[in-house]
Amino acid sequence: MARPLIEIANLKKAFGQNVVLKDISLQIERGQVVAMIGPSGSGKSTLLRCINLLSIPNAGRITVGEQTIEFDGARTALPSERSLARFRASTGMVFQHFNLFPHMTALRNVMEGPVTVLKTPKAQAEAEARALLAKVGLLERADYYPDKLSGGQKQRVAIARALAMKPTVMLFDEATSALDPELVGEVLNVIKGLAREGMTMILVTHEIGFAREVADQVIFMRDGIVAECGPPGIVIDNPRQESTRAFLGRFKASSEAASSSSSNVVAAVA
Repeated sequence: MARPLIEIANLKKAFGQNVVLKDISLQIERGQVVAMIGPSGSGKSTLLRCINLLSIPNAGRITVGEQTIEFDGARTALPSERSLARFRASTGMVFQHFNLFPHMTALRNVMEGPVTVLKTPKAQAEAEARALLAKVGLLERADYYPDKLSGGQKQRVAIARALAMKPTVMLFDEATSALDPELVGEVLNVIKGLAREGMTMILVTHEIGFAREVADQVIFMRDGIVAECGPPGIVIDNPRQESTRAFLGRFKASSEAASSSSSNVVAAVA
């Protein structure tokens, strides 16, 4: 039986006296799409940042593919630069805000990582970057600078930039939360395409309807713990925990309305 692609065991993270993650353990299979939902401050984004070591856990173990890093509570420094780079290369992360290089075109933004970090020959990196921009529907914007792109276009460039590093798993931290509602659908459409291709993904999202549609597993987090985990038909439609029901009662209607609007936009541009 194949090992899970991602294994998280007894993970803990605190910022001073504020314990944000409390003994998190998860397994994610290759090709799965996992959506993390929950109230603000529940630890979702911190967990995502710990997976690719933007935040260093205080204790526990993280495995991505064949690479494992353990944290014993005494470790306060990052792993070696080489180990850190190798570990992070297996994860691509897309943030709420696009963080594109403003002085580079869309094409150069996508090329930069492979050329600088992976030492990919420039001609090869350019060809691969153009293919990725085509994949996210932006090849005709290859020579545009970020200030000439809409928010949805910037986020699609950010997705292409993350994919350019050939990650094993893609991490999305509220990738649509900074977008105007009419632009959400074009980004969700790209994520749906990646799901159809079998890309392993972990999504922090408030788009409940989208999570139901695209996710294989839904994780509901509260107060730094995984309160509930399972298929969307259970966690979203028939939650076992009162805390999950209370959260969905507050957010489900508005999230589904936004998802419906996004679906209409996707249908219009498909």
